[in-house]
Amino acid sequence: MSMSPPSENLVPSAFHAGVKQALDIKSDDSSDQDANQIVISSISKDEPLVTRRELWSYYLYYNGDNGVGPLGYTQTLFQGLATAAGYDPVAGPGSSCLAATASGQCVVPWGSSTKSVSSVVLIANGISFAIMTAIFTTIGSAADYGTFGRWLLLAVTVVCWAAQYACMALTTPNRWVLAMVLYIIGFVSYGATLVFYAALFPRLARNTPRARQLREKYESGEISPEVYEQEESLEKNRISNISTVHSNVGYIITLLLNLALLLPMTNNPKVDNYVLMLVTTYWVVLGIWWFVLQEHRPGPKLPVGEHYTTIGWKQIWAALKTYKHLPYTFVYLFSFFLLADGLNTTGTLVLICQNNKFSFSFLQNTYLGLSQAITSTISTLAFWYIQRYWKISTKKMFVVTNVVTILIPLWGMIGIWTERFGFHNVWEFWAYNILFGLFQAPYYAFSQTMMAELSPPGFDNMFFGLFGLSNRASSMVGPNVIQAIINKTGDNWQGFPFLFALCAAASVVIWFGVDVTKGRRDAVRWAAEQRKHTH
Repeated sequence: MSMSPPSENLVPSAFHAGVKQALDIKSDDSSDQDANQIVISSISKDEPLVTRRELWSYYLYYNGDNGVGPLGYTQTLFQGLATAAGYDPVAGPGSSCLAATASGQCVVPWGSSTKSVSSVVLIANGISFAIMTAIFTTIGSAADYGTFGRWLLLAVTVVCWAAQYACMALTTPNRWVLAMVLYIIGFVSYGATLVFYAALFPRLARNTPRARQLREKYESGEISPEVYEQEESLEKNRISNISTVHSNVGYIITLLLNLALLLPMTNNPKVDNYVLMLVTTYWVVLGIWWFVLQEHRPGPKLPVGEHYTTIGWKQIWAALKTYKHLPYTFVYLFSFFLLADGLNTTGTLVLICQNNKFSFSFLQNTYLGLSQAITSTISTLAFWYIQRYWKISTKKMFVVTNVVTILIPLWGMIGIWTERFGFHNVWEFWAYNILFGLFQAPYYAFSQTMMAELSPPGFDNMFFGLFGLSNRASSMVGPNVIQAIINKTGDNWQGFPFLFALCAAASVVIWFGVDVTKGRRDAVRWAAEQRKHTH
């Protein structure tokens, strides 16, 4: 017999007054409440307990889905082929962007005119994020129903694997357009895997043996609501941090395996393609087990008259109209929309500068990636230890990481006025990768836990779909603004001031405008109201 309590027993996790009070809450405006009513995935008492094998398969999937290929190598290969195919606009058509006398600018044919290679890379990112927006808004919420979410993650994972393997065809500069297409497909499907993988996290976290034990202690009166909230939050952070550590460990192992090809095959023109095959195979071997060992936790059946391709839009629209019931959830989503846009675009711009500095070398990028991966692993464990030891809230830990998020584009901005600092020197890219690892790896773990704490129970895919929209699809704004600035000025560093302003403004809103405790209670109250209307 399952130890899981009935769905309404989750409500006390955010209320001192008990289940009945939460379920009896009425909206002041019944018509508004009806308009915002949503059929959701209830928290079933029959959900199976998370097994050790299942949890490890969840971690191993993220170990393989570490982003080395779709985020790093594929962009480097695409940018390198485009640069080799382009010409120096100062010297004119027929010149080489890689010549010793090149001006540092490089353009490729674009429609009836030309565009700088940096702008083309940023446009590819903007297109990718626009496609992600369409995916997350159209079918993201539908993953809450039946087994659709399970098959959706499998589908986007297979598409990403196929796109990465197809990069074996990218061997000559005249295939840079194909490289752009494969980069977009790989980037979009990789971003989708992160979102739909993260959406599994709240359901796993509330069905671990530790979470069940805490719930039983609360229901029997052994622990207070305040203790329950704190311990439940720590349990979520435990799973989030361990999965992040696995991603970083996978990053390290993948990069070390790549050196086994890059060092002995330095002069082989196809070594970069072979490395992408190795990276993808590593993910396949580790990632496939999640689809085999995942326990069966289906959501409710799709409502009569609804369709998987339309219910997402209806639910998102209904969810957006509940902003006054979930103010802190939506303030966080909006501010994270801006923060993620700034950070993601900053990372792309720094990588563009890094690729130019190291002449698109997979080997140099592997060394730099190792420095980032090792420090990421250490910092994630250190942040988790500090939080657990001193019982520090998720938000306070997240704020610490935000400070470095702001400083990265600020440092790049200095490069506008001097070449002594501001991502012009080799040592700065080493420093960037180390600092990024130390502070931005915990950023991803804590931002995910913040979303889990502010999401109504049972709305996992819907709100993590909105979170994915903020985290990935938001960045269709930043790349398009930055590419326009760079294309006009011919200077990559001119994009950093906009990114600094974006990150700073978003961080200030999160620091002073998001109350996680009140937001969590609002979310549980709202979920209870929705369940009452559907039963």
